[in-house]
Amino acid sequence: MKVKVLSRNPDDYLRETSRDIFKVPRCYKPALHPFETPREYVRALNATKLERVFAKPFLGSLDGHTDSINCLCKSPTSLSTLLSGSASGEVIVWDLSRRCSLRSINAHSGHIRGLCVSPTGGHFYSIGDDRLIKQWAVETTATDSNHGNTEPLNTIVGKTIYLSIDHHQRQGQFVTSGQKVDIWDESRAEPIRSFDWGAESVHCVRFNPVETDIVASCAQDRNIVLYDIRKSVPLRKVLLNMKTNMVAWNPMEAFSFTAANEDYHLYTFDMRYLKKPRAIHYGHVSAVLDVDFSPTGREFVTASFDKTIRIFPSDKGNSRDVYHTKRMQRVSSVAWSLDDRYILSGSEEMCVRIWKARASEKLGRLRPRERDAFAYSEKLKEKYRHYPQIARILRHRHVPRAIYHATKELNEIKKSKNKREKNRREHSTPGSVPKHRQNDDVVVREVY
Repeated sequence: MKVKVLSRNPDDYLRETSRDIFKVPRCYKPALHPFETPREYVRALNATKLERVFAKPFLGSLDGHTDSINCLCKSPTSLSTLLSGSASGEVIVWDLSRRCSLRSINAHSGHIRGLCVSPTGGHFYSIGDDRLIKQWAVETTATDSNHGNTEPLNTIVGKTIYLSIDHHQRQGQFVTSGQKVDIWDESRAEPIRSFDWGAESVHCVRFNPVETDIVASCAQDRNIVLYDIRKSVPLRKVLLNMKTNMVAWNPMEAFSFTAANEDYHLYTFDMRYLKKPRAIHYGHVSAVLDVDFSPTGREFVTASFDKTIRIFPSDKGNSRDVYHTKRMQRVSSVAWSLDDRYILSGSEEMCVRIWKARASEKLGRLRPRERDAFAYSEKLKEKYRHYPQIARILRHRHVPRAIYHATKELNEIKKSKNKREKNRREHSTPGSVPKHRQNDDVVVREVY
C-alpha cells in the first residue's frame, strides 16, 4: 500500500528572524496574472505623484559674502571643499559638510574673475581686475585659517586684465584668458606660450578633462576657439550667431562640449565636426551664463539671467527639472558636486545655495528594503513614462509667472515663424524655399 505524504521545507515559508518579512510563494506565469499590467500602471502613477510630492530640492544657503558672487570652484580632491569669489574681491573657502566658511581672503581689488584649484588640491589660483594672478594655500581646517590676514604664496603681475583661468588636469600648468590666451607653468612668472586669433577679449577658457592638452575658449566676437597647448597656433574656431558666455567639456566624452549662449539656448558640439551642433537645449527665457557637467557626463546644470537653474540630460533638448526661489536673483555661476548628489549656485544676492541633484531623492543612509522599493519605482516610471497621464505629471513644473509668460511668448514667436515659412514655401516655386532645421542656422562659419 502506498501512502502519500505532504512534505514542506520550513526554510521556504518561515522567517529566519523576527525582523524579516514573511516569505510569500509566487508563480510568475503570465497566464495566472491577467491584471499585472493594470496593477503596474497604478503603481507607476502613484510613484510619479509621490515623486512630485516629495520634490524639495533646496537644502540651504551659505552666507558670508558682501557682494554678488561671480564664480565657484570645486576641489578635485575634497568633496566638502568649495571656493567662491565675489565682486568685492573676496574669496571664501567653504566646508559644505558643516555649511560654514573655513577661510575668508581679501584677494583682489575689484571683481574676482576666476578661480581654479590644482590637481593635488593643495593650492588654488585667483585672478581679478587688478591684473594679478595670486596663488593661495587651501586650508581645510578652521584652526589653520586666519580670516583676512593670509598672504599669497606667489603673485604674478600681468600686463592686461585676466577674465578666466583654468588648471591642467594632470600637469603643473594653467591657462588664462584676456586679450589673448596664455599658457603658464607654475614655476615661472612669464607665460610659456600665447595664442591670439584676432579676438577683442576672451572671457572663458577651459581645459578638456579627457584630452588634457586641448583647450576651448569663447570670445566677445562670438567665436569658440580650440587650442592644442602642444602646438604654437590655434586649431580651429567656429563663429555663432550670438555670443557664447561659457563652455564646459563632457568629462566622459573626449570630443564633446556644451556652449551656453546669449540666445537663451545651449549647444552641444563635437569638436571633430563644428559645422552644426549635435544637439540644441531649450528652456531658458534669458541669456545662459554658466554651465557645468555632472561627473557621469549624462547631465549638466545651467545658470541663467532669468533667475532659474535648469538640469538637462546631455542627449535631450528639454530640461528635466528647473529650480528657483522667490529671493534668488540672476544666477551667475553653478557647479555640480563630484559625488553627483548636489548642485551649488551663486547669484547676485550674495549667497551660495545648495540643491539636491534629484529633487525627490531621500538623503542619508537607506535600508535595503527602501533601496529596492526606490529602484522598483524608478523602473516602473521608466516603463510607463510614455503614458499620457504619467508623462504629463513628469513634465509639469511650476515656474514664476514672468517665466511662464515669457515661455509662452517665445513659443508663439517660434510657431508664427514656422507658419510664415510654411506659407512662403507653399506659395513659391517648388524647391526655391528649402526646408532646414534650426541647428543649420546656428553656425555662421567655421575657420581652420
